Amino acid sequence: MRSHRSTIEAPQQHRGVIVTAIPAAEATRPARRRRPPAALWALLLPFLVMFAAFFIAPIVYAIVDSLFAQKSSGLGLAAPSREFVFLDNYMAALSNPSFVASLGRLVAFAAIEVPLMVVSALVLALLLGAGAARFPRVFRVTYFMPYGVPGVIAALLWGFLYVPATSPVLQLLSNVGIDLNPLSSDAVLFAIANIALWGFAGYNMLILIAALDAIPSDLYEAARLDGASEWRMIWSIKLPLIRPSIVLITLFTIIGTLQLFVEPLVLRPLTTAISSDYTPNLAAYNQAFSQGNPNLAAAMAVIVALLAFAFSALFIRLVNRKGNRAW
Repeated sequence: MRSHRSTIEAPQQHRGVIVTAIPAAEATRPARRRRPPAALWALLLPFLVMFAAFFIAPIVYAIVDSLFAQKSSGLGLAAPSREFVFLDNYMAALSNPSFVASLGRLVAFAAIEVPLMVVSALVLALLLGAGAARFPRVFRVTYFMPYGVPGVIAALLWGFLYVPATSPVLQLLSNVGIDLNPLSSDAVLFAIANIALWGFAGYNMLILIAALDAIPSDLYEAARLDGASEWRMIWSIKLPLIRPSIVLITLFTIIGTLQLFVEPLVLRPLTTAISSDYTPNLAAYNQAFSQGNPNLAAAMAVIVALLAFAFSALFIRLVNRKGNRAW
C-alpha cells in the first residue's frame, strides 16, 4: 500500500521529463460546474423581462383569450359574462368559409412572394458583387432605400400608381391600346406582391451581399487559375458558401408573408376586389374592432401563428434533410 501511494502522489521522472501525478482522491472527484456570475444575470435580466413582457405574455394572453367567449344573459340588458368555451372559437373560425378562403389566399400569396423575393434579392446581390459592377455602393443604397419607407406610405404610393385615373404609367399604356387594371380581382394579389417585393428586396439583398463579401478572395483566384468561368464560380463557390444566408432570408420571407395586413388594408378603399376578410389578419382585425368579437379574433390570430410555425418548421426540415448537398 505504501509503494502504491507513493506511485500516485510522488513526482515521476520518465526519460528526463518530470511528471507530477494527481492524487487518487482528486482524480475521481467530479468536476464542479461553475455558476454564472451575478454580473451575467444582471446583464440578462433586462432582456429576459422585456422578452417575457412583450413576447411571451401577448402569446399566452391570445391563447387564453381564444378559449373564452362573451355570453349575453337574458334579454341582453345585463353585462355579458365571460365563459370558457375551449375550442369553440377555433371551430367557428375554421367553419367560416370566408376565413378558410383567406387562408388559401394567403398560401397562394406566399407561393408567389417567397420565390420572387429570394430570386430577386439573390440576382441583385450577385450583380452588385460581380467584379465588373460599376458604382456598386450607389446601387446598394438605391435598392435599400425602399426599405426605409413605411409600409403604409409604400402602399399609398403604389395605390396611386395602380388606379388608372391617377397613374401616369397606366394612362400612357392606355394611349397605346393597352388597358391594365392591377387592382382587379385577378391581378390584385400580384399587385400586393409587387409592393412587398419593392419594399424588402433591398434589405434581403444586403444580407446576401454581406455573405458574399465574407468569402475569401483566394477562392476566386484559385478558380480563375483553374479556368473557371464567372457562372461556374457562382454555382460552385458563391451559392454553396452563402447557402445559410439564403435559408435565412427565405425563412424571414415566409414569416413576413404570413403576416400580410398593411397592404390590403390600405388598398381596400381603392378596389372592390379586397373584402374585409381578404386575408386572415384582416378577418381578425374585422372581428376584433368591427364585429366586437375579440375572442374569435384571438383564435384566428393563433391559427395564423400556427400556420407560420408549420410552414417555417417544414422549410427548416427540408433544408436540414438536404444537408450539405451540392447545388
